[in-house]
Amino acid sequence: MSVNDQVPDYDLDEMVVVTAPEQLRALADPLRGTLLELLLERAATVSEMAQAVDRPKSSVAYHVNLLVNAGLLRVVRTRRVRAIEERYYGRVARTLYIGVLNRPEDKQVVAAINGLSEAAAESAAAHAADELRCTLVHARIPVEEVRNFWAEVQELARRFAQIPRSGDQVYGFVAGLYPTNVPTLPDAERSPTD
Repeated sequence: MSVNDQVPDYDLDEMVVVTAPEQLRALADPLRGTLLELLLERAATVSEMAQAVDRPKSSVAYHVNLLVNAGLLRVVRTRRVRAIEERYYGRVARTLYIGVLNRPEDKQVVAAINGLSEAAAESAAAHAADELRCTLVHARIPVEEVRNFWAEVQELARRFAQIPRSGDQVYGFVAGLYPTNVPTLPDAERSPTD
């Protein structure tokens, strides 16, 4: 892949651990989440983002400034247009990982950022049109295997985000790994001949 084919079209860290309350509050807003997702494609100006989300430029500028102040967005390049310097914004990292939280109010904010819940709402129309591809599997596995498997899923998500942009439709990819109360069979008893 050449530099011109890089997705997004600017350098960013692979992962940033998000733990500060102002960062968590910034992530809790659906519009700010959408802006962060847009910038996984390429760097953009406030005007471009406002056009993409069909919101006033002043409103988008407010949210962009909040994300910049929270350390989640940064100016990745500028361009001179007549007498004005146009700023292009980008994410600080491809993955924003919600770190360990200790305060109850932090956990409430993170509950509002449930990607599975957001994906369920987004996918309703695709389900109704019979265009949803989904799988749900349960497995009783050791925690070490959970960590290994989740690392593979994160790599797959990074590969998905790196696919060059084209076409008219935006697709969502969601993955979740969580403990459940799904019943399990007891361990098999060994027969006397074993």
